[in-house]
Amino acid sequence: MSLLALVLASVISHAQPAVTLELVTPGLDDPVSVTHAGDHRLFITEQIGRVRIWDGTRLLPEPFLDVTSLTLAGGERGLLSFAFHPRYAQNGLFYVNYTDRQGDTVVARYSVSTDPNRANPNSAIPILRIDQPFSNHNGGQLQFGPDGYLYIGMGDGGSGGDPGNRAQNLNDLLGKMLRIDVDSASPYAIPPSNPFVNRTNIRPEIWASGLRNPWRFTFDRMTGDLWIADVGQGSWEEINYQPVTSIGGENYGWRRMEGTHCFNPGTLCSDPTLVLPVIEYNHQDGACSVTGGYVYRGTRSPRLNGMYLYADFCNGRIWGATGVGTGPLTPLLLLDVPFTISTFGEDVNGEVYVADYGGGRLLRIVDTVPVSPKRRAVRK
Repeated sequence: MSLLALVLASVISHAQPAVTLELVTPGLDDPVSVTHAGDHRLFITEQIGRVRIWDGTRLLPEPFLDVTSLTLAGGERGLLSFAFHPRYAQNGLFYVNYTDRQGDTVVARYSVSTDPNRANPNSAIPILRIDQPFSNHNGGQLQFGPDGYLYIGMGDGGSGGDPGNRAQNLNDLLGKMLRIDVDSASPYAIPPSNPFVNRTNIRPEIWASGLRNPWRFTFDRMTGDLWIADVGQGSWEEINYQPVTSIGGENYGWRRMEGTHCFNPGTLCSDPTLVLPVIEYNHQDGACSVTGGYVYRGTRSPRLNGMYLYADFCNGRIWGATGVGTGPLTPLLLLDVPFTISTFGEDVNGEVYVADYGGGRLLRIVDTVPVSPKRRAVRK
């Protein structure tokens, strides 16, 4: 191989990903979450109160689950996410987070029926109900962590500016990341390693505090690290990073801070007890609300490997960020699309998807730049 060929191969192998979106399926109604059950299927949550299945070739006409009769949908309310138990293949259990007819958050457990493409609608067991003082900032994400516990992202209760200062109140579940054990007791137990166990006037379900509206958070399937995309107030969007080694108890700053900036109070707001975001961006260029994604661990687009993918709901821009542990991350703009991105999803193989909220479509993220052959040593 010539010296020029070696240089060109090196340049190509480190080229910026050329990301495009491949259509998986249209025909969805306000999709807000995407997950898998450990097989080839994708389960897509529709905000109105349904979970649909894409079986690898088509969108099945009948929903896996329909809770529209239980759900108050619209705005930031509705059926907001869906998570399979880590041992779903053995126990058939899954969990949903929805806004009930009274406007409050309900986390409920269901089981699959004898038909693997249909849930048992009569199997519902509510395990947690949280009063919501306003109609916005419901949070809504459910994810099982690598520790087997169920994590629940809760917004600050809504209105604007967190008027009740709930995110900083450790006796309130709003504005928090919750962590519960759904296996050891009914309706749930408190993991003994939660940071506020046996503390007076502190809810033991709390894993972290100081969140405004963690609409989407995810775990890196390779490292177990937690990424929390927290929707900002009027100026700044932020993404927080929690390593798998965390023992919990982080305070991410809201309402004292919006991103790295003082909010209430307007000055002298920060102190060493607060954990600052690794990514923030302002509301220029039509941005308004961060949509958190996944660290890419698939095989189809190796140039994206290890990159945290996220987007803004309003301006349709998709970014990728790498370099955890080196300070604030410098994101790379990957794509700018003309639609609202409500959520990302991940399939069993680690490929990443985005949902077109208004257009009712699911799309797959793909790097179109070919991967160059590995550089080989040259003997003279």
